[in-house]
Amino acid sequence: MATVHASAIVDAGASIGEGTRIWHWTHVCAGARIGADCSLGQNVYVGNRVQIGRNVKIQNNVSVYDNVTLEDDVFCGPSMVFTNVYNPRSAVSRKHEYRDTLVRRGATLGANCTIVCGTTIGEYAFVGAGAVVNRDVPPHALVVGVPARQIGWMSRHGRRLGLPLEGNGEARCDESGERYVLRDGVCIAVGTV
Repeated sequence: MATVHASAIVDAGASIGEGTRIWHWTHVCAGARIGADCSLGQNVYVGNRVQIGRNVKIQNNVSVYDNVTLEDDVFCGPSMVFTNVYNPRSAVSRKHEYRDTLVRRGATLGANCTIVCGTTIGEYAFVGAGAVVNRDVPPHALVVGVPARQIGWMSRHGRRLGLPLEGNGEARCDESGERYVLRDGVCIAVGTV
């Protein structure tokens, strides 16, 4: 059973998974689909056309707008921002132009970062606090800045890996012992050492 704070609004028709916790002043719209064991912090908004996987953590003051998909184990830091219209104007309705945003499994979106619609954040990627992402982020990439640029690679445990930005290489996560290889600019986990 989900836990919903008395001040939260969960519209009829929303699907909320077992063990999910919804905190103060949060609004979940009728069409939202939220998996099990998630946590939606204070003042979170979840739109109608939103899919959220299992074990997703959404910190305070985050609005997850229509056309956003968060796969399992995603972390959304406090006050980070999603958009769904690329070139908004108050006087021009562009609801038919919403662009899809996909955040793959295990990705971290740091506090106050902005994810411009139409992008994909790769598995276990790490977006630094305050970054503005306006293009796709590869799996395991560490990106920072405005606009976001890649400065390294991250393990599934959130540890920076000693891999070059491009080319080929191998590294080990100092926390988990998992080994990672970089081949032609693509980083993958290959097991423990």
